[in-house]
Amino acid sequence: MTFEPVIGLEIHAQLATRTKIFCGCSTAFGAPPNTQVCVVCLGLPGALPVLNGRAVDYAIKAALALGCEVQPLSIFARKNYFYPDLPKGYQISQYERPLALGGGLDIVAGGGKRIGLTRIHMEEDAGKSLHEGFPDSDRRTYVDFNRSGVPLIEIVSDPDMRSAAEAAEFFSRLRDILVWLGVNDGNMEEGSLRCDANVSVRPAGQQAFGTKAEVKNVNSFRYVQKALEYEIERQIEVIAGGGRVIQETRLWDSATGRTFSMRSKEEAHDYRYFPEPDLPPVVVDEARITAVRSTITELPEARRRRFVAAYGLPEYDAGVLTQSAALADYFEQVAGAAGNPKAASNWVMGELLRTMNERGGSIESVPLRPAALAGLIGLVDKGTISGSIAKDVFARMYESGRAADEIVAAEGLAQIGDESALTALVQEVLSRHADAVTQYRAGKTATFGFLVGQVMKGSGGKGNPKLVNQLVKRELDRS
Repeated sequence: MTFEPVIGLEIHAQLATRTKIFCGCSTAFGAPPNTQVCVVCLGLPGALPVLNGRAVDYAIKAALALGCEVQPLSIFARKNYFYPDLPKGYQISQYERPLALGGGLDIVAGGGKRIGLTRIHMEEDAGKSLHEGFPDSDRRTYVDFNRSGVPLIEIVSDPDMRSAAEAAEFFSRLRDILVWLGVNDGNMEEGSLRCDANVSVRPAGQQAFGTKAEVKNVNSFRYVQKALEYEIERQIEVIAGGGRVIQETRLWDSATGRTFSMRSKEEAHDYRYFPEPDLPPVVVDEARITAVRSTITELPEARRRRFVAAYGLPEYDAGVLTQSAALADYFEQVAGAAGNPKAASNWVMGELLRTMNERGGSIESVPLRPAALAGLIGLVDKGTISGSIAKDVFARMYESGRAADEIVAAEGLAQIGDESALTALVQEVLSRHADAVTQYRAGKTATFGFLVGQVMKGSGGKGNPKLVNQLVKRELDRS
């Protein structure tokens, strides 16, 4: 019997606000435990929540970018359950009246398809239980409430995915959009973007869904795919062996490559939702939607397509250059100033990103301005310097902030294009390597590259490569 998986994702994205959703405490990551808390996020008696307006705008922005219908009225509710890191004994979330409905996201996997969205709702994060790192971790669990009250949106997909690869791509593309919009930093290691996957299997052709298991808090695209691949095979084996899949929550163990049972899955009604009495309904009028929509720039997929069409870039280049809006902006400024989009792409993807990765920092903090890099590209295009010299000049520009033409002039790096000077150098090299010349003239043309390299070395890398090749060929072909 052939089985078909059915997959839906629930993605929790921390909104990139400076303060929490219902109080003024900082959301900065990495502070000492329990130093970013107050009476509100600790749930102390009598403390009242006040909604963070910027968090609402960020949630609306994400919803609009994903094609959702923002609801004119949404309501916060209390989701009641006990957990050590939930100080109030309930979580403020949205249930029956979420912020946004519908929408979707296109993916390439599976032959290309659109994955629908069920809803986007706002909620507060819980604290964090710490199970290791203390002398008595074998007996005690410690709790850090710094994360309690951090604003989240939960993005719930429709069960439209039919493979682990589709789910991984959906998650990846969604992250790209959220980071591009500036509403989430995309840092899965710090927990600001987390994914829960609901997966079931059913006989191919059957319309009814099977019993699902939820795989919690998977923190990378690769692990989402691996966890789902394992879980799909596990469920198929259970059914093929005559057993029944249990509805439960499971955790992914990356060390063993397996999921394991965490707890049986509660139904929604077990949470005893009811409207949050301390918060009024969230009213979103058309003026607010229009204002938020005006802040949404060209989205990653549209910009990738434009880079291919307008600049003639390969799909790969366009994908790399649209990893962030700032990187895409940087490239466009370099390409515009240099008048050579492909060269701009090569330099940004190559030397610039490599140097950034080695030294740390972001594209926003790069000391080399787009106009300066365009100036370097111009020197190469005009033949003033060679490509190899240009890499040395780039490193000095990055370090010092000096312009390319200034460095080239001060250090005598201009390319040698004088034919008579290069001819003399070529003749000298050929006389020193008579054996290689004899081999070339006997038909072993591989020695040509060696001889060109020796000439370039003799010129200190400053010989015009095109002219050097022509002169070496001319001298070798003389009888």
